[in-house]
Amino acid sequence: MAEAKKVALITGANKGIGFETAKQLGEQGITVVVAARDQKKADETAQKLKAVGIDAYPVVLEVTRSSDFAKVYEFLDTTFGKLDILINNAGVGEGTDLVKNTALTVDQKTLRSIFDTNFFGLIELTQALVPLLQKSPAGRIVNLSSILGSLTLHADPNSPIAGTKIVAYNASKAALNLFTIHLAAALKDTPIKVNSAHPGWVKTDMGTDAAPMEIVDGAKTSVRLATLPADGPTGGYFHMDQTLPW
Repeated sequence: MAEAKKVALITGANKGIGFETAKQLGEQGITVVVAARDQKKADETAQKLKAVGIDAYPVVLEVTRSSDFAKVYEFLDTTFGKLDILINNAGVGEGTDLVKNTALTVDQKTLRSIFDTNFFGLIELTQALVPLLQKSPAGRIVNLSSILGSLTLHADPNSPIAGTKIVAYNASKAALNLFTIHLAAALKDTPIKVNSAHPGWVKTDMGTDAAPMEIVDGAKTSVRLATLPADGPTGGYFHMDQTLPW
């Protein structure tokens, strides 16, 4: 029965790492609910996954549009009665200009726009869906962060990311990492595990073709954290099986 299967919701699932994450979870027999900003994209995504034998359902979800959250909750509750996995995959970047949006030059519009998607909307959605995750025997929340959110590495002038000071994106991911720590602490007496994932520098629209990693590998950290066993970590920051410094 569908109710007995694990159910995963993936935001930003219509392309890139989100789509590949849904595909890899679906290949493990997990029902995937694929979220996209509009119905056409969501439907097309679900159909692509169904075509390769994956149990997939479309939902419309824009993480800065709060009115979508209750509709998604109602769909999940009515259809499955629970949610086992939440992959907070949707996010936005600042483009490829690494000088434009420094601490001295970034504008308020850019800061607010990036935080609305990468932080504020993500928190509101997660809070809305936690009651469904609490109905799962083994809830998992995966927040798509970035190594660019590491304060430790940014403070080290010799680190590999020292020269990438795009302040709005980096700050949004650092804030997200703190949310991961706080949420894991708030849920420490439940079966729910919460972790931040750095997918790597991946060949996506955001990562560009200059990235060294393929999309299939970029999804692996999210999939691993989404399927952690009962003795797996919570409140951590990972790339593949490597722990990253906060």
